Amino acid sequence: MNDSVVILSIASAITVAIPVLFAALGEIIANRCGVMNLGVEGMMLMGAVVGFWAGIETESLTIAMLAGGAAGASLALVHAALAVSLRVDQTVSGLSLVIVGGGLSSFIGTAGEPGVLSAPNGVDVNPLLPQSLRDLPGVGPTLLGQDIIVYIGVALVGASAYVLYRTSAGLAFRAVGEDPAAADAAGIPVVKVRYLGTMIGGFGAGLGGAYLALAIVGTWQNGLTAGAGWIAVALVILSGWRPWIALIGAIMYGVLNGLGFSLQLADIDIPSDFLRMVPFVAAYAVVVAISASPARARKVAAPAALAQPYARESR
Repeated sequence: MNDSVVILSIASAITVAIPVLFAALGEIIANRCGVMNLGVEGMMLMGAVVGFWAGIETESLTIAMLAGGAAGASLALVHAALAVSLRVDQTVSGLSLVIVGGGLSSFIGTAGEPGVLSAPNGVDVNPLLPQSLRDLPGVGPTLLGQDIIVYIGVALVGASAYVLYRTSAGLAFRAVGEDPAAADAAGIPVVKVRYLGTMIGGFGAGLGGAYLALAIVGTWQNGLTAGAGWIAVALVILSGWRPWIALIGAIMYGVLNGLGFSLQLADIDIPSDFLRMVPFVAAYAVVVAISASPARARKVAAPAALAQPYARESR
């Protein structure tokens, strides 16, 4: 039973969902405080190359993941400075960081002798639970056969939802994203909250990139993310900025992304280029379906002040 196509496909889908989930959770936090970050793809690329390099140097999964997250947060800090302090158009700033992240990650990956590009993976990412549990029918490979980062990712979904909707800090984030002038009048430091939210978003993207390089691909190469950052941005919108819905969407992305693997196991031959575009086509189709219905669109309405710069003098 555990060797069936369905079980193996589900197990693979959960693993593949984690990089997009990390990036989507970070983007939800950033959006909730009113900052649109379209630079997720570039931040994931930076997280991938820095995390992989840190894994080679330290042979520690923890340090590698944190280094990848820090790389994404550093690039997000640039976005915060441009979008929050200088009030540059957030779309332009985010898109420019995709280019910067792609170019800088390529430079870091090919610099040095030998470069990260030709180096073997420095860390082993193994299942957390013992073999006896991983051998259980059905739930063994799918739910109990994952590594610790997968479980941390699911835990972060619950933590993000709790903080956003059950704590004063989450209320402050949402207030800044809905009406920064009212939040400022209530004593909430709008600029600090937006900086923090943006950097949390970049940290999530960097974590996703690092996990993609270390655990899924097992190596680093130019353009490693292959559009995963854009899927994360779309997933945030499709989830209505809700962490638990983002988890479901990320798993669905994992299913679609692993469609080629599943069909290969089932001896069905479909061109790989066609299969790679399926997740993107599905995301566009859902966006169109939501936009076509005003009732559905209202349910997933963005934070009111999303992408709107704020200056206290303009209150």
